[in-house]
Amino acid sequence: MAEECTHDCSTCGSDCASRNNAGSMKLPANKLSEIKHVIGVVSGKGGVGKSLVTAMLAVLLRREGYRVGILDADITGPSIPKAFGLKKTEIYGDENGMIPASSKTGIDMISVNLLVGDETTPVVWRGSIISGTVQQFWQETIWKADVLLVDCPPGTGDVPLTVFQTMPLDGIVIVSSPQELVSMIVSKAANMAKMMNIPVLGLVENLSYVKCPDCGKEIKVFGESHIEQVAAQFGYDLLARIPMDPKLSALVDRGMIELMENDYLDAAVQKIIAELKLEPME
Repeated sequence: MAEECTHDCSTCGSDCASRNNAGSMKLPANKLSEIKHVIGVVSGKGGVGKSLVTAMLAVLLRREGYRVGILDADITGPSIPKAFGLKKTEIYGDENGMIPASSKTGIDMISVNLLVGDETTPVVWRGSIISGTVQQFWQETIWKADVLLVDCPPGTGDVPLTVFQTMPLDGIVIVSSPQELVSMIVSKAANMAKMMNIPVLGLVENLSYVKCPDCGKEIKVFGESHIEQVAAQFGYDLLARIPMDPKLSALVDRGMIELMENDYLDAAVQKIIAELKLEPME
């Protein structure tokens, strides 16, 4: 692969191995899986609430009647099971594949934290092993889902690249926060998606503001947001702005995200449903 490779073979004239094998990079799911759509949730940097957005999207899609799965591809920082109150569980499987764990409302998920004895045990693996684990989660798990959400680790490194190249993504949702620095890094994730011809369904800004409990005034803790300019720059929809909500944080800490009562991502979910023309499986 050339050093200047953009991972977009359609605009490249180099005669390299990656180009010659470009059509074979997508990996098939388990032969028993039934997956209608795959959506990646990404962020340019950590700490902006990407996993929270993934969990909230899953809850809302499930409430709409869809079968939903979450592939937790954030191998070194898995937090999806915590939000749903799932600790180490027996992931059953045989020669046909693995059966994912299921939440109280029936959201299926696979995560490293469901496989280790102690959820605080660090995963000290090199990038190639981590990428291989994500591929195993995709190929060896028997998914039954109208929508499979892939919670990617932050940045534009090995794992997001693995997800982009090997899974049939229908699109990605990019999560950001209001700081100008983060907006700059969002542009990196957006440019990566553009280089690899992955559709961007829209942007979600987390930590947008905090609402005063007395007067209801919105206080912009991190200053003025730049997300609208970023959205306009790339021609993306701004799907939602999520405030700093202590009640929501408490539910996540207690593993009860499925009890959330807010409308922060309602419009985003309806946009995704319309964009992908989702229909529940029979």
